[in-house]
Amino acid sequence: MNLLALHRRVTRWPLGTWLFSRAVCFKAPYFASIAPRVDALEPGRCVVSFRHRRAVTNHIGTVHAIALCNAAELAAGLAIEAGLPPTLRWIPKGMQVEYLRKAMGRMTATATVRGIVDSRQTGDVPVVVEVRDPSNEIVVRAVIGMWVSARPTGDA
Repeated sequence: MNLLALHRRVTRWPLGTWLFSRAVCFKAPYFASIAPRVDALEPGRCVVSFRHRRAVTNHIGTVHAIALCNAAELAAGLAIEAGLPPTLRWIPKGMQVEYLRKAMGRMTATATVRGIVDSRQTGDVPVVVEVRDPSNEIVVRAVIGMWVSARPTGDA
């Protein structure tokens, strides 16, 4: 079962969003450090949020830059995975990040894949991510370069 089908199936259940978010963190344990919640997932778009708590707080009391980047990478990865055909795979190649203001409160990262990814498209695919604070102000803007390539035969 692919990621998008699993998300659509599981999120219909009570606590399904929580369960799906935990499953993602089980598959990619590093993301558990921010305790994310996958709020929305569709081909080419993903919304992930996380609480401002001590584990993600820096020395000046704001959300740590790496926690923000972690949320951006998670949202970007899920957005591209949900939109890729089974013949392709992806890996992050680079990230350009702009820190625009202090981050405080619940953060919401929204990733959007630029352009449509089809079974013939390989190479660099940019994913734009905006991380917003509770007042809907953009605190971080990132562009994550995803390297998309053909999935080896038998690796689906």
